[in-house]
Amino acid sequence: MKIALVILHADPARGGAERYTVDLANALARRGQEARVIATSFTEELPAAMRVTLDARGFTRAGRYQSFLDALDAHLATNPDDIVHAMLPVRGCDVYHPHAGIAAGATSGWSAFFNPRRTAMAETERALLTAANPPVVLSLSEYSKADVLRHYPNLPPEKLVTLFNAVDLDRFRPSRARRGEILSRFGIPDTCVVALIIANDFARKGLMEAMRATAAVNDPRLALLVLGKQDLTLYRREAEKMRRVARIAFAGSAADPRPFYQAADFFVLPTKHDPCSLVVLEALAMGLPVISTRFNGACEIMTDGVHGYVLPDPRDIAAISDAMRKMLDDARRAQMAAACLELRPRLSYEQHLNRLLEVYQSVVAARTQASSSGTARP
Repeated sequence: MKIALVILHADPARGGAERYTVDLANALARRGQEARVIATSFTEELPAAMRVTLDARGFTRAGRYQSFLDALDAHLATNPDDIVHAMLPVRGCDVYHPHAGIAAGATSGWSAFFNPRRTAMAETERALLTAANPPVVLSLSEYSKADVLRHYPNLPPEKLVTLFNAVDLDRFRPSRARRGEILSRFGIPDTCVVALIIANDFARKGLMEAMRATAAVNDPRLALLVLGKQDLTLYRREAEKMRRVARIAFAGSAADPRPFYQAADFFVLPTKHDPCSLVVLEALAMGLPVISTRFNGACEIMTDGVHGYVLPDPRDIAAISDAMRKMLDDARRAQMAAACLELRPRLSYEQHLNRLLEVYQSVVAARTQASSSGTARP
């Protein structure tokens, strides 16, 4: 099959959907599929032959998004594919895969005024999913699927597929090989119990809550290591205020997060909304117990108290700090780590890819059947 994967930026360092798209393109190619990524920018992790670069110009982010949509429409009109798999709202596709959640759910109150691109994305999504023949919507979890149905209750059941996120188990193997190097680089003593947070939307993913919880634990054995690509000014200022009671190190961004997992003892992500956090699944696959929240679809694979802690309120600093304090117990942490490793078969990327290819094949079959009745492609 000829498969087009659509995303604004094919940059794995951004995490989430960007990293998933590059990994998926390479995995599909290994399976013999003719995959390519359509985006405005790329890194070297994707072969040049698999890149289609669109020129999206504009003075604002909203203007560049609309320019991207225009360029995408023009490209697809002259370069047809068997499957168009979009990671963001577009005007037409076969599979819509909203990694950060439904766009309609992110526009309310002042956010619509201050973020016109988000509003434009929500409007594009609404037109896409209320069309006579909408695309298949891939939900990363049951939590995510419930959000889709909240905003689009009239989507036909056959257009809703839950495809739980997965991990490349060959890449994300349990290891401590880079621990000493990473801790030395950021001035963290090897005797510390290291909590890792990886995020690129610090406010939504709960970085400030994780920092305040670290300060509330007030134990020199605990260190918080932060990996993420965002302006750190506010967070560095807060960390400086907390320096007497909290050891916090900011690592910036990294294309490959594996050395940071190897350096950590547990993972923390007190997210306020996450359809299915890939970093949580990677942490579990590498044997790291996880502290996250019920607002994270990735926690559907976890058992609270066995693989870590699934908290009811992402803003409850006392609960986060209590969970962190429990992670300082070496025996408890070792027991949880062993339980996390038992989850690895359920996180298999190959299983995820098999299911996705089944979805692609069902879309092509449905289109072939519909062509005789004149039903238009979404």
